[in-house]
Amino acid sequence: MGKILRVHNVNDYARYIGAPVLHPLVSVIHYDELEHCRHSLNNYDVFALFIGDEKLEDLSYGQLQYDLSCHALMCVAPGQIGGKTDMGEEIHTRGWALLFDTKLLQGTELRRRMSDYHFFSYGTSEALLMSPEQRQSIVRLLEQIRLELLSGEDAHTLRIVTSMIEQILELVARYYALQLSTAVTSTNSDLLPRFEHLLRQYYNDGLQQKQGLPTVKYCAQQLCLSPNYFGDLIRELTGDSALSHIRRFVMQRAQTLLTGGASVTETAEQLGFDYPQHFTRQFKKHFGVTPSHYTHTYGLPTE
Repeated sequence: MGKILRVHNVNDYARYIGAPVLHPLVSVIHYDELEHCRHSLNNYDVFALFIGDEKLEDLSYGQLQYDLSCHALMCVAPGQIGGKTDMGEEIHTRGWALLFDTKLLQGTELRRRMSDYHFFSYGTSEALLMSPEQRQSIVRLLEQIRLELLSGEDAHTLRIVTSMIEQILELVARYYALQLSTAVTSTNSDLLPRFEHLLRQYYNDGLQQKQGLPTVKYCAQQLCLSPNYFGDLIRELTGDSALSHIRRFVMQRAQTLLTGGASVTETAEQLGFDYPQHFTRQFKKHFGVTPSHYTHTYGLPTE
């Protein structure tokens, strides 16, 4: 990996590409207006949203390579790395960017709600593909934010800007919900069977002996999805979380092992629990009785 631009604050990126500096905590960039723009691979300490109005090829996000389609929106959060590895290469591109500092959120309701916006942890191969109308609804808000920042700061400025950023995030959440719904009914219609097959294969291969219980992260990686996007797809399909689905699968397997004559300790070990006590707690939470009580009803061994 080549050189990385550390985007410690929003204007580190603005200055690098020659965009106007509007405020220490918020940057709105319209790429169409820039005379010169340069590629960079960025390490972010801020939140950022990027709207691409043309196809950008060979971008990277962590270990992934991807193409950004027309009217695609991608989001990054502090601690993430993304961009293009040809550091410094001049380009002419079109679109918008919004960067905002975590300090902007201090003491706001939006700060508490940021964890609800799962799309900040989606892989960029899962970018939001927007219609022209959806794109324009977000761009209008970006234009309003920029106008507010250019008008000069007063006691109301940051509250107004934060409110408009929240509106953008709510629109993105709405559009992603529509995209997830479409994905579930089309290309991911077989996701649940593949998920269940993956869980069965996990135990058939004995992976629980080395890796413990199957995790959402493992399943998502095997299905070539980011954990949050995978989780949201499963919730769209089933109305429940991917973690809950895994726990049900494990408990059903526990039920089969116990009724087949395995002891509580043996069942815990075969399922990948670190301790029998952990298994007992999970079993009771799921079935309402301890595994010992469950096996007692069948006259089976409990130790």
